[in-house]
Amino acid sequence: MSIFVDTSAFFALLDTDADEHRQASEIWLDLVESADGIVSSSYVLLETVALIQRRLGMAAVAAFEADIVPMLSVAWLGANDHSVAMQALLTAGRRQLSLVDCTSFETMRRLGIDTAFTLDQHFAEQGFDCLPQSQPLARSQDHQ
Repeated sequence: MSIFVDTSAFFALLDTDADEHRQASEIWLDLVESADGIVSSSYVLLETVALIQRRLGMAAVAAFEADIVPMLSVAWLGANDHSVAMQALLTAGRRQLSLVDCTSFETMRRLGIDTAFTLDQHFAEQGFDCLPQSQPLARSQDHQ
């Protein structure tokens, strides 16, 4: 079984001052120690780097690149993936739903992944199982 990791989880993992940091760290360690695959997408990586660079600085970007990214199976998204996600975003017409969220949902469906490590309630709204199971832990509408 594979688990998809979202920007909100990566940020909670890296931000030692975040209320969710301890729980995110415990979940991350469980994922790393399990036989499950840890998957993310190129769009999530891009969003995560931009967020941690702006809020936590370059040392956090370096830590992310050196310590976390090598443990991931990265789904690299192409033009068709982008187009499908953009259409989903426009169809949803929700200001707080991001293009990156829509690419994540489409990637999870395409890869047959049912569970996301995320603090973003949009994943549960789309019918995915979420880690942590008690939603929402973070302000999903403005975590980015």
